[in-house]
Amino acid sequence: MAVVSPSETANKVRSDLIAYATLSLISIFCAVPFFWVLLASFDGNAQLFLHWPEEWTFANYVRVFTKEDGAKWLFNSLFVVGGATLLVMVLAGLGGYALSRTRAWWKLPFLYAILLIRVLPPTALVVPLYKFLLTLNNAEAAVLRPIFGSYARDIMRWTGFIDGYLGLILVLATMQLPLALWIMKTFFDGLPKDYEEAALMDGATLIQRIRRVLIPLALPGLAAAGLFAFMSAWGDFLLPLIFLSSPELQTLPLGLFRAFLRINEIDYGLLTALAFIYLLPAVVAFGFARRFLVQTFSGGVKG
Repeated sequence: MAVVSPSETANKVRSDLIAYATLSLISIFCAVPFFWVLLASFDGNAQLFLHWPEEWTFANYVRVFTKEDGAKWLFNSLFVVGGATLLVMVLAGLGGYALSRTRAWWKLPFLYAILLIRVLPPTALVVPLYKFLLTLNNAEAAVLRPIFGSYARDIMRWTGFIDGYLGLILVLATMQLPLALWIMKTFFDGLPKDYEEAALMDGATLIQRIRRVLIPLALPGLAAAGLFAFMSAWGDFLLPLIFLSSPELQTLPLGLFRAFLRINEIDYGLLTALAFIYLLPAVVAFGFARRFLVQTFSGGVKG
């Protein structure tokens, strides 16, 4: 049995103290902005610097939903990002399974090709993507106007490729799909085929195998892919700025930008209330996905 000298023990204690002190300082540095946002959002006289509120109030949150377009911004963000995340999860699940079970020479080059889309900065893709979607948008408008007349603009608000929900959903999903495909392909690679073969021997159809075997087993992978897609799309500022121009379609990041660029003095109470509302969906999404991320694959196929 090795004997540890007092000097070695002292050095280990000293190194542990330095490590914990460093981690504590970094944690405090990262936590201070969040505390400022939380405290200032309930402060009736919010300032630029962190201080304890003299008067606690919900007036800032009331103003967000009554005097500002906070409810509309929140709905737009949840609808667009939720739609993009759902589309990514469906396509990544199907595509990842197909890529995992397919044996072909072109699979690896294809995977690297789609990953290249994610590696490229979005600013390099905005102009060609905007031109392509603008062409589709003009073609759609030319078809809808003679048929629906004055109602064509309302339809284009939902289905338009430019300044519409559908276009932004497709763009956000396109940006997040490559990484999600890699996540799901890698995840399905780790799943044994025994479950599918057992279900096939029991006489399960393709739909039954997907619904009762693949989807339950794929939930952790789908949760990880969906969480990454949601977080990235939720924090995106450039794409909504480029593809949305109507005030009634703007998302929360654009609302925060508008609140920060006031002509008069910056209203830090309103700004921090918007920021705290902006944080909540991401926290809820992480809490929901965490239940699936910690699941294990113990057990077999039931039924």
